[in-house]
Amino acid sequence: MFDGPGHALHGGMRRDPRLRELSSEHHQALVLARRALTATPPQAPEIWAEVRRRFYAELEPHFEIEERLLLPALEAAGYVALAARTRADHAHLRRLRAGDDDDHGRLQTFGDLLAAHVRFEERELFPAAEACLPPEVLEAVAAAHG
Repeated sequence: MFDGPGHALHGGMRRDPRLRELSSEHHQALVLARRALTATPPQAPEIWAEVRRRFYAELEPHFEIEERLLLPALEAAGYVALAARTRADHAHLRRLRAGDDDDHGRLQTFGDLLAAHVRFEERELFPAAEACLPPEVLEAVAAAHG
């Protein structure tokens, strides 16, 4: 997870500047995951309300950029399994968020999956993107935040 001030999620290695915005969003996702994981059962309704609000404001736009720009390019470059894992995690997180109750166990599952997903993207998906994607794809990702 986050290694503290001055350290990136990806082990201190420099992130390509064109992926830095997506990478910095991961820190906020980890904060949300921690809130979900440390919630007590009586806090679950309040935390679910925060998850739903932040999902639409933060996570869904992040997922959309990855699904529209990064994943098709990674698939074309032969990284089909990485793209499939990313899509599957996004779909599972969406299903968990879409539940119509404030179940504490589901909240814990959401927090676990979100934290694991961020680590996966930082440790596997983004390094693959940096290694193989053409500059115009990475520039499109950066521009999608502007």
